[in-house]
Amino acid sequence: MTVSKSGVAAIVGRPNVGKSTLFNRLCRSRDALVHDRAGLTRDRKYGTARSIDDATVTLIDTGGLHDEGSVSRHVDEQVQLAISESDLVIFLVNARDGLTSDDIQISKELRRAGSEVLLVVNKIDGVTHGSDYALIEFSPLGFEKCLPISASNGHGVQLLTEVLTTHLPLNESEDLNVNSALPVAVLGRPNVGKSTLVNALLNDQRCIVSDQPGTTRDAIQVVLDRGDVSFAFTDTAGIRRKGSVDDVIEKFSIVKALNALRASEMTLLVIDANEGIVEQDLHLIQFAIEAGTGIVLVVNKWDKLDSEQRAKCQRQINRRLKFADWIQIRYVSALLQSGIDSLLDDIVRIHSNGAVTVSSSELTETLADLLLAHSPPLVRGRSIKLRYAHPIDSHPPSIMVHGNQTDLLPASYKRYLENGFRQLLDLDGWPVVIKYRTSKNPFRDRQNRLTPRQQRKRDRIIRRRSKSL
Repeated sequence: MTVSKSGVAAIVGRPNVGKSTLFNRLCRSRDALVHDRAGLTRDRKYGTARSIDDATVTLIDTGGLHDEGSVSRHVDEQVQLAISESDLVIFLVNARDGLTSDDIQISKELRRAGSEVLLVVNKIDGVTHGSDYALIEFSPLGFEKCLPISASNGHGVQLLTEVLTTHLPLNESEDLNVNSALPVAVLGRPNVGKSTLVNALLNDQRCIVSDQPGTTRDAIQVVLDRGDVSFAFTDTAGIRRKGSVDDVIEKFSIVKALNALRASEMTLLVIDANEGIVEQDLHLIQFAIEAGTGIVLVVNKWDKLDSEQRAKCQRQINRRLKFADWIQIRYVSALLQSGIDSLLDDIVRIHSNGAVTVSSSELTETLADLLLAHSPPLVRGRSIKLRYAHPIDSHPPSIMVHGNQTDLLPASYKRYLENGFRQLLDLDGWPVVIKYRTSKNPFRDRQNRLTPRQQRKRDRIIRRRSKSL
């Protein structure tokens, strides 16, 4: 926790006026998904903009109001929540489109809400008749403060930052340091209940939930405090098979989801109990293993199955997870919020397991026990010798093993060592990374020079063999 001057501002407007572009510009990031297509943003997205005098502004990026999409009602609800949380509303309009009926409707709603509003006219770089004319065009909205900007190229953004600092009620507050929270990615295929699970964990309707697949498009991070532990959950877009993805927005969403996975230390991989583990789920498990995160498999919608279906589902999961039987499995119902508390306990426990606290001597003793139980196979008639081990890193647990001919170790024996270290060191829930280093032979490049006597003896032996032939 750090104490600083802070205020909250929500960016509000109709679809495709540049809210996410302005959000990224003020936060100096690319966190928000941006595209020319209207209605791209749906959930609330939070970010921090550093202004002047060491003051910080918490920005809320919102979806477009009064869109005609299938989840427009949910988007409008999210925008209203953002407005109620904010000290100031940045009402963004599009200079290229001019004043529209939707802009007038939104201005009336903001007045009814009693919000302090800063009217910002975006995309002035695309107006031929100048920014002054654009400001005059939006004057019927009746807002006292009005600024022309271009969020895409930064014109007027510095002035907007100064105005935010001036008009926001910047109070001394304790800011939660998101970087100190445990990062957890919520991953899965579309429509398996990832957003419902995040809402259940938070006990709040933080993410939009719909039966329509692909509702979540951006990676939405939310922070949950539970005692002494803070969790930073990232709700990600559903990831379908590569061959099924042809929409550019979905491709961007998948990239954001995989980036969130790489930035996390734990992964909640959500699957649908009605379908069990399918091929795409196995691919996602492999992604999480390669990213080096601890993994909990969350079997959602468990309440939809009867006892016979549950037993069948468990058998199928155990059979398909034989290659990674170290993954913790939890059966939950996010909708009914059953089994949710145990998930948080699993995250804390498994994350604690991922911290390698053993010394090099203990690791070497563990390696010796594994070698004694099952020695490496011979390669070309020569034995592979593994001499000692030492820790490299934590989260994921990483170990370096030294020996000779380690590059010739079969993959099956490497898996044996990984499983052995995991079991003996209590690293359940984690992919164990073992790196191998072959010791250099100090005599490899040295030439064996014979003494004169040895050379004469060698010549006699060669002559005798020649005569015998």
